[in-house]
Amino acid sequence: MVYETAFYDILGVQPNCTPDELKKAYRKLALKYHPDKNPNEGEKFKQISMAYEVLSDPEKKAIYDEGGEAAIKQGAGGGSGFHSPMDIFHMFFNSPFSGRKSERRTSNLIHTLGVTLEELYTGTKRKMTLQKNIICESCEGIGGKRGAAQKCAPCRGTGVVTKVQKIAPGLVQQCEERCRQCRGMGETIDDKDRCKECNGRKTVRVRKLIQVDVLKGMVDEQRIILKGEGDQEPDHQPGDIVLVLEEKPHPVFKRNGHDLIAQIQLQISEALCGFQKVIKTLDGRDLVIQSYPGEVVKHLSTKCVMGEGMPLLQMPEEKGRLIIQFSVQFPDSLPVEIVPEIRKCLPSPPQEPVPEDAEEVVMMHFTAEQYQKASEEDAGNDDRDSDRFHHGGERVHMQTCNTS
Repeated sequence: MVYETAFYDILGVQPNCTPDELKKAYRKLALKYHPDKNPNEGEKFKQISMAYEVLSDPEKKAIYDEGGEAAIKQGAGGGSGFHSPMDIFHMFFNSPFSGRKSERRTSNLIHTLGVTLEELYTGTKRKMTLQKNIICESCEGIGGKRGAAQKCAPCRGTGVVTKVQKIAPGLVQQCEERCRQCRGMGETIDDKDRCKECNGRKTVRVRKLIQVDVLKGMVDEQRIILKGEGDQEPDHQPGDIVLVLEEKPHPVFKRNGHDLIAQIQLQISEALCGFQKVIKTLDGRDLVIQSYPGEVVKHLSTKCVMGEGMPLLQMPEEKGRLIIQFSVQFPDSLPVEIVPEIRKCLPSPPQEPVPEDAEEVVMMHFTAEQYQKASEEDAGNDDRDSDRFHHGGERVHMQTCNTS
């Protein structure tokens, strides 16, 4: 007689069941209710794991049979002594079936996650659907009928074959590669005995929805690691899912460490006479920046606003600087009649003495793109004149530029 049968009922076994019957029941239910198969059955999976942990341990089983779950929890310090459900699952599927070392892990799954600068500023929760391998529920990770697996002859059950390659006279090189016959599994199963669900591969491909926490202040190329969420294989610890953040370009701000850089365009009248501008922050607030009459803002000059940059990852309440770089737009021309009035408002330029024999020349419009193209063409011409260069198939004379 036992005090209570709740754990036996969860696993669907009798109190007098054998260890093999207990293992078979747990294997079937753990695969069925694993979070990868049933994301909404986390509590059920936890109950199954707890029941198996107690009933598979002779000492804990004796305590449970005598005093029920309350006695177990009392002996485990209120339940704090239980293992994680995922730890039980991994220990079970890595343990006694092949004799291989449980330290073997599957490869990590690496994915990129595109994030906006706003998401890195405010933090966000993102949902992603990924594909991964999980242990086949139909065959319970065996690959076919029980006992049908045979050791692979070419690799002798190791999953790898060694090849000897001659690389020079009297010199050879050994290399290992995955066995093609068993696909690295170390064993083969006849076609007639293979599992119809996984075709003998022991795992099936599924799509899993995961939720990722992107924290305030994370940076481009930072990695978020989901432990133990990688591919499953029998006799292996599952690897991790590694998400690499990829910051998307922003139309206004550019990030530099903890600082944000914004370029503001000003008309020359604003640069000379004062301006007022509104900057929309990454969390939707409006910041007003301004200069005052008499304050001149120079082209490519910078100013900063403290505490309006990116949050610090470890201290998100602290922020870097908002650096503002001003680009002053000049007009293409001015009405001739207003030039004298403008001169009166501006500092007088220094007088440049002009020699009597100086020649007056005409400046032509010439863009930086034209100069770059001409320089590239000129670099390949060994016969060029030092005072001339080619542009667009025509020969153009360099002319003296008057900056006044």
